[in-house]
Amino acid sequence: MQVAILGIGLIGGSIGLALREAGHEVVGYDLDAASAAAAIELGACDRVAPTIAEAVRGCDIAVVAVPLSAEAAVVEAALVAGAPVVTDVGAVKAHATRAVTETFPAEAARYVGSHPMAGSEQEGIHGARADLFQGAVWIMTPHADTDPDSFALVQHLITECGAETLAVSPERHDELVALVSHVPQIASTTLMNVAAHAGSDDGILLRLAAGGFRDMTRIAASNPVIWPDICIENKDAILQALTAYQRQLELAKELIASDDRDGLFAMLTDARSARRNLPRGFAVAGPAAEVRVPVPDRPGVLAEVTTVAGELGINIGDLEIAHSIEGDQGVLVVVVPRAQAESLVAALHPLGYRPAIVDIDA
Repeated sequence: MQVAILGIGLIGGSIGLALREAGHEVVGYDLDAASAAAAIELGACDRVAPTIAEAVRGCDIAVVAVPLSAEAAVVEAALVAGAPVVTDVGAVKAHATRAVTETFPAEAARYVGSHPMAGSEQEGIHGARADLFQGAVWIMTPHADTDPDSFALVQHLITECGAETLAVSPERHDELVALVSHVPQIASTTLMNVAAHAGSDDGILLRLAAGGFRDMTRIAASNPVIWPDICIENKDAILQALTAYQRQLELAKELIASDDRDGLFAMLTDARSARRNLPRGFAVAGPAAEVRVPVPDRPGVLAEVTTVAGELGINIGDLEIAHSIEGDQGVLVVVVPRAQAESLVAALHPLGYRPAIVDIDA
């Protein structure tokens, strides 16, 4: 394929890298000359075009990867310029879909919205990676008039990037991501602000911020530039999800205020069960276990533990470092097949480590 990528930042650059690695030709376009130059230097595209029209000339498909506020306009520009098929990768789909189908109904059949559920702590083209979408879910959001051949080509592009496709309506997409992505960002941000304000006159509070707090507030460190657009574009779905979240917080307040131990236990148990039933986010087939290794904060610890696993032929499905509040030690959490957990623990003992095994429900 010849693919035009309109907007060569983190996502657009990663798509370019993945597609070029798969043998496709990529033509880039970006208003930021520095991003365009970096995309060439990093290998995210074969060449850069000065205009949208030139970028899509001769292409098989165009991918729009611009900020959400500009997305509908760039999709429309690509369609008008003659791109045979256009997809976009924004985090909200209903708004762009309505804009395209209402403004350009004749061309709208060639537009198929999509959204890769993948990202990075890094920002911009310099954070782009060819493997960013490997194993990720990439949602497709066809509308009533979507052309089947256009849908098939977008699906082919997604699989060439290494992702799995899931198709839902634009409206359903926005409801789902409000709950699993947008509200968690708001919850993380607000919790971080509560703690920061409470600790403004007490340096001890934030020094005590250990595992649970760090886990809850990690995404508060996300790039804030994209979130006002997301919150406004997906306002209705986010407000609905926030209302449900508020009801759960009010329930928790009532149970605590009334000393209702049984009610609190039931609420915590239900959440624990639901959490354990989430699909696994790690690459371990069959029963799995966490091997939790208390480690000192010194160079070489991570390499030491992972080397032992590698020498035993143990596949590490996931890995996390939980720092302790003391600052000079932590816990290395390694997810491995349950059948190999004992072997890893036995091999680490002679090196001075004292791991524990925690089974993960299937």
